[in-house]
Amino acid sequence: MDTTLPTELLVLGWSVVLMLVYIFAHSQSATRDNGVGWNAGPRDETKPVSKLTGRLERAKWNFLETYPAFVALALGLVISGQASQWGEIGAILWFVARIVYLPLYAMGIPYIRSFVWMASLIGLLIMLGSFLG
Repeated sequence: MDTTLPTELLVLGWSVVLMLVYIFAHSQSATRDNGVGWNAGPRDETKPVSKLTGRLERAKWNFLETYPAFVALALGLVISGQASQWGEIGAILWFVARIVYLPLYAMGIPYIRSFVWMASLIGLLIMLGSFLG
């Protein structure tokens, strides 16, 4: 019996780690801006944040906007038995682009960041094409 995980599922597992990196990067920066007491409290009041914290928050939400589509496509490809080289390519492209995207956004680098975001979207579209194929 072959116990090797399909690439789509392997990338899915690592994507959870990446999601946590996005979340913790933002939360650590927000805590630096507002203090531990704010972080431990109910956060009812919005406080001004640094440019970096604002960028990390927007990057986090950007990640979370496309993450459900990635999860659905990765699971759909494997469950339906349609995992393929194209699905793998799409998953890896999405994942690598999302890794590169975070520091680009944090540093405020325009255009290249948008190009990398587009690469992640292309990865999802490749997976979708493979799934609907």
